[in-house]
Parts: sequence; structure tokens; C-alpha cells
Amino acid sequence: MPISLKDRLLDQPYQGYAYAYPHKTAYRHFEAPIPLRDLWSREDQRSLYLYVHLPFCEMRCGFCNLFTTTNPKGDSVARYLDAVDLQLEATAESLGDDFRFSRGAFGGGTPSFLTLEEIERLFSSMDQHLGNLPAGMPLSFELSPGTVSAEKLAYLRERGVTRFSMGVQSFIREETKALGRPQSISEVREALGLIRDAGAPVMNIDLIYGAEIQTIASWRESIVEALKYSPEEIYLYPLYVRPLTGLEKIGRSPADHRIDLFRAGRDLLREKGYEQISMRLFRKIDSVPEDAAIEGPVYCCQEDGMIGIGAGARSYTRDVHYCTEYAVGKSGINEIIAEYSDRTRFDHSHAIFGCHLTEEERKRRFVMKSLLRIGGLVLADYEKQFGSDAIADFPELSDLIALNLGILSPRILQLNDSGFERSDTIGPWLFSTSVTSKMEDYELV
Repeated sequence: MPISLKDRLLDQPYQGYAYAYPHKTAYRHFEAPIPLRDLWSREDQRSLYLYVHLPFCEMRCGFCNLFTTTNPKGDSVARYLDAVDLQLEATAESLGDDFRFSRGAFGGGTPSFLTLEEIERLFSSMDQHLGNLPAGMPLSFELSPGTVSAEKLAYLRERGVTRFSMGVQSFIREETKALGRPQSISEVREALGLIRDAGAPVMNIDLIYGAEIQTIASWRESIVEALKYSPEEIYLYPLYVRPLTGLEKIGRSPADHRIDLFRAGRDLLREKGYEQISMRLFRKIDSVPEDAAIEGPVYCCQEDGMIGIGAGARSYTRDVHYCTEYAVGKSGINEIIAEYSDRTRFDHSHAIFGCHLTEEERKRRFVMKSLLRIGGLVLADYEKQFGSDAIADFPELSDLIALNLGILSPRILQLNDSGFERSDTIGPWLFSTSVTSKMEDYELV
């Protein structure tokens, strides 16, 4: 029997990050490869989201369970870009003649790990197979301090990148060391200065709270330091220590007072003129043009109609999600990258690994995607999408009101502050028993 929300609230607040639903660990191999042309022929292709995944980093942070590897050997990056080129070609052929991208992002890994020449090659492949992306299209690019250069930033701005995002995590050297992320704070500051000078409409800084040695005072110090660069967006990520990560291998645990750290960070950012968009995202009020904001790796930016390019990148149609296989350990990731680099045109033209979404799962995804955002679940939007009433379909949503985590009006169901800070409780609570069971049965490598 599923655990009730009331019982979940008795546990610590950080129970699971619902950045995508269903999670990759609920994916399985399809009974037979599904032609992409068949999948996408049923979809509206006039406003697609493009996501390009570059699974390479200069180092593996101790908390990281993302699909990425370090120190690629020999020609592995060149071979990967060859595979990206072939996938772009096969995908464009599968979409037909009328597809159009309206938003996009380059993630990883660390896309700025690529050399300038490799970045230029990537954009050349996109030009050849996708055509020119619409002028002014919101386009995000992730960076790391040690891989930023003025030349890369200038080229990316020339190519239309509107948002630069960099993970800093902390401005306190002892804390980054405790996170398994040794970095030079002076290098971080230099990189942030270059990003700010590049003139993109949106600059985002990621910070992490929950290292065992972190105090509320040191956490506030990092946020104040970040604010010196006037970022349009700031993400506050709670530390999780997940299986097969560096911190898990050495027996580290997150701090017990993460909720207190979160509240201190939230209150400070509100005081400084930032609006809370989700549990993690804070946006400077009136600073981000609506057509320039591209949110980072949170589930709610990954709408249906998403084309994922690269190993680890997910693609979404209304009722089928697909990608390559998933791993966290270095050997497993390297095997998947090697397999991706060897894929044939047939492989790139078919969905091989993923999940079919029933109508119930689509409804759950819609509810989560809406509810864990400042805009909340607009009941009329749900009814228009599914022809039914959200509260009737999911009567357990009334628990949010009974437990003082949300506010229900005739038009909308929204989380309050108490609900937002328990987002990582509410998200897993809304998972179906089927998805939860598959996630628990997945053998992580």
C-alpha cells in the first residue's frame, strides 16, 4: 500500500527529487524498436524543445549522479560528435518537413568541456540537419569554472545562447572540498565575471546546501557572494548522497539541518528581490524577459514535444518517453557512451529503451509538473487536457489542504510555503505504485 502523505511528513523532508516523471529507472527495453517516424507523426511539431547532452566533465563531483564521464580518452569525443551528427540527421528525417524548435538547452556533463572547435562543429551539425534555429529562441548552455573562456562565450552569444548556467555550489573552499568538488574560488570568480561580461539576458548560478560542515552563516555567505554578480536566476539544490557517487563511497551524509538552510536561503533571496518559482529556482523579479528564461534540469521544463540528442538525453512524446540506457558508475556510463557512438542510422531512427505512459501516468505527470511550480495546478487546464476533474481523479490531493501544505480555490490548487519546502516529499508521494515498483527493481550500475 502506498505511504500516505501524513506518514511521509513524519520522515525527513528530502525523500526524492522529482525532476522527471517517470524517472529513467522506470524505463525498460521496448518489446521491439519503435520507428521515430511513427512516434512523431502523431505529435504537434510546431513548438519543440531541443536538448543536447554532452556527457563529459573535467572532474566528477562527489555528489554527482548525472550521466557523465571524465577525462575521455583518445578520439572518444570526436566519435561522440560523429554520433550526434548521425542522430541529428536521422531525427530530422523522422520528424518530417514542418518541425520547429522554440526552446533549447545544452546540458551534461559540462558542455563547455568541449573545445571551441568542437563547439563550432556541434553547431555546424545542427545547422546542417535542423536548419537555423529561430532568431531570439531561448537557448541555455551549461558551464563549469575551469572550462569557461571569453572566446567560447563570444561564439555562443553569436550563436544565439540567451542563458549561461554555472554550478558553483559554494564559495567556501572547505565546503566544496567536503562536497568532493575541489575548485579554486578565484577561478570561479573569474569565470563568473566573464559570463556576466558576455551579456546574455540570463545568468544562472547553482548553489548546494547540506554539506556536513555547512552552517547557516556560511550558507548565507555563499548566497551573498553569488548576488554580487546580479544573476537573474539562482538555483538552491539540497545535497543528496546517492548510490555509486563519490560521497556515498566514502560514507558521507547530508547535514541534518537542510530544511533550516533552505529556509535561510529562501528568506534571504526574497529579501533581495527574488521570486520563488519552484522549490529550487529563484528568479530576480522583473529581470528576465519571458522569452529568454530557460530553466535548468528540473522536470517541469521538460515538456512533451522534447527532442533529446546525445547519450543520456531523453525525448518525450505525449505517451512515449525514450533515451539510451541509464547508469551512474563510470564503467556503466562509458559502456553506454561507447554503444551510442557505435549506433547505426537504424538505431538512431528508433526508440529502443523507455516507457509507454498510460493516461493515468500522463495525468500524474501533469499534476506534478504543475503543482510543484509557483503557478500551481490550474484546474481548467487539467480538464481541457484530460476531460475530467483533477481532484476527482486524485482525491488524495485534498490531503495537501488538510495538512496545511496547499491552498485550493475554485480555479487553482497551489502549494504554500510549507508545501514548497516539502516538494521532495510531495513529488515521490504522487508517483504511481507501478512506477515506484519499477524504480525499486532497477539494477543501477
